[in-house]
Amino acid sequence: MIQPRIRLPAVSGSFYPEDPSALSAMVKNLLQLVTLEDRAPKAIIAPHAGYVYSGPIAASGYATLKNRENPVERVILIGPSHRVGFDGLALSSADFYSTPLGDLSLDRGALDLALQLPFVEVRDEAHRNEHSLEVHLPFLQEILGSFQLVPVVAGKASARQVAELLNLLWGGPETLIVISSDLSHYHDYATARKMDTATSEAIESLNWQKLDEDTACGRVPISGLLYTAGIRGMRGITLDQRNSGDTAGPRNRVVGYGAYIFFEKE
Repeated sequence: MIQPRIRLPAVSGSFYPEDPSALSAMVKNLLQLVTLEDRAPKAIIAPHAGYVYSGPIAASGYATLKNRENPVERVILIGPSHRVGFDGLALSSADFYSTPLGDLSLDRGALDLALQLPFVEVRDEAHRNEHSLEVHLPFLQEILGSFQLVPVVAGKASARQVAELLNLLWGGPETLIVISSDLSHYHDYATARKMDTATSEAIESLNWQKLDEDTACGRVPISGLLYTAGIRGMRGITLDQRNSGDTAGPRNRVVGYGAYIFFEKE
């Protein structure tokens, strides 16, 4: 019997609790502190730091999924690579992504379709220790329950390449898109606030050309979403913009976080 291939948690116990009960309680508490929007979005941008730092901001995006009219069956999750350098977009050969809350099956059909694009490859080394995807999963599991996952780690890629992947897998209301990114890194509080406000304005106006590595570590997947949103006539909304100086840290050297949602044109 062939054993399933499982991508094990890399930051459980550091970025978020390792104990399933403690993790579930923490995520539920974060979600309960959020005021809901009127309807569920097609796409979310949310941060990927440790929960004590960025968890409240991420929760503001994920709580909007409580209002969904249709069940989400598939999540396209794209985050930046922090540890492995490569060109293009990296998929996983795993059958499951594991968290303390359970195993999530990967949508092999969607992954096989994505592999038809010339800039998409299987690179397990890019997934093995990458936190930018993993930290989102407990939020998604708590809100959505069962769903299939399409995890993508972004290397050096253009906005148009990411947009091509998104359009290929866009689907209908059964498909949710999640983009993982923090904002500015290691500036003082006032500087970070100014930089992150400008980034939020660029995201809301779908101006992906204004993003760079200093404004958002996930600028590659964000740019692809904004490029797609512009073509599709979507609108973006800033739900929350804070930094580690607001949540759990000193203010002389902070990391910025933002949560944004995008609705399809009605």
